[in-house]
Amino acid sequence: MKTRKLGSEGYEVSAIGLGCVNFSGFYGSTNKSETFACLDAARDCGITFLDTAEAYGKGLSEELIGEYQKDRGCKFVIATKGGVIIGGKRGDTDNSESGLRQALEGSLKRLKISSVELYYIHRRDWSIPIEEVVETLVKFKNEGKIGGFGFSEISPASLRRANAVHPVMAVQNEYSLWTRYPDLGVVQACRELGVTFVPFSPLGRGMFAERFPDPSAFEENDFRKNTPRFLEPNFSANCKQIARFREFASSRGWNTSSVALAWVLDQGEHLIPIPGTRTAGHLSEWVRATEIQFTDEDRDEIKRLLPVGFAHGDRYSDAQVVGIERYC
Repeated sequence: MKTRKLGSEGYEVSAIGLGCVNFSGFYGSTNKSETFACLDAARDCGITFLDTAEAYGKGLSEELIGEYQKDRGCKFVIATKGGVIIGGKRGDTDNSESGLRQALEGSLKRLKISSVELYYIHRRDWSIPIEEVVETLVKFKNEGKIGGFGFSEISPASLRRANAVHPVMAVQNEYSLWTRYPDLGVVQACRELGVTFVPFSPLGRGMFAERFPDPSAFEENDFRKNTPRFLEPNFSANCKQIARFREFASSRGWNTSSVALAWVLDQGEHLIPIPGTRTAGHLSEWVRATEIQFTDEDRDEIKRLLPVGFAHGDRYSDAQVVGIERYC
């Protein structure tokens, strides 16, 4: 697989990483054997970069990755996240030095490693200036506990403030053909500052898979169950729009998920998307996206089929959007 760099002076990693929230049951039940099979497939396909978080299954995703690496005797470049109070109300955060240190130490223990390559602030704690948070993260870096740091779901203005204190390695926000708000400043700021932009949910939470998800089959713990885009009449309208994109992909001899992911990669060399999956089968559908080369005509057709803002419904419900930094 082709590679890209994390940050201006960071690690060389696969151009596509693997998002590991799915290992925690975020989109339905899974198990250890299924997770290990997925990680085997990722390793065999050349994926070297994993993304997880303390909050994913209250540490379950991290535990499984740690067990896998020990069992298989291999090592991925890993990004994890802290700053969310585990067991608290949705939106409860703690970006204090003591809180982040406790979270980081817990993550390292579950991952069975002494340091992690990339450590994100999962959600901002508005009681603490971002400059102070960066100072804490620089301490962790100087102690050898992290290789670099980043932020999830922050604004371009906050990124600039943080980067003025110390270079930020990466920013992670949702970004895909149906979620384009980072184009209103985050993608550009990252490019300007030499920060890697790491899009999560680049396949639209399953909407750009080879088969549309069935909302009636969502388990109670599936995050999409109460997400506006997956509720009627929005869901049917979105399926109708994306069906045309599928026809385009098929006409070029490509599958839908590979084209959707290739579009994200095509937005700049500083992007490293992290699609997530629970299964090796789904991973095999999109892992070859780096091989797709668009013509200008392809780009124009994708823009025509899925113009900016085409999605029906918000990406989050009011209850789900807690803690995300809005800027437009």
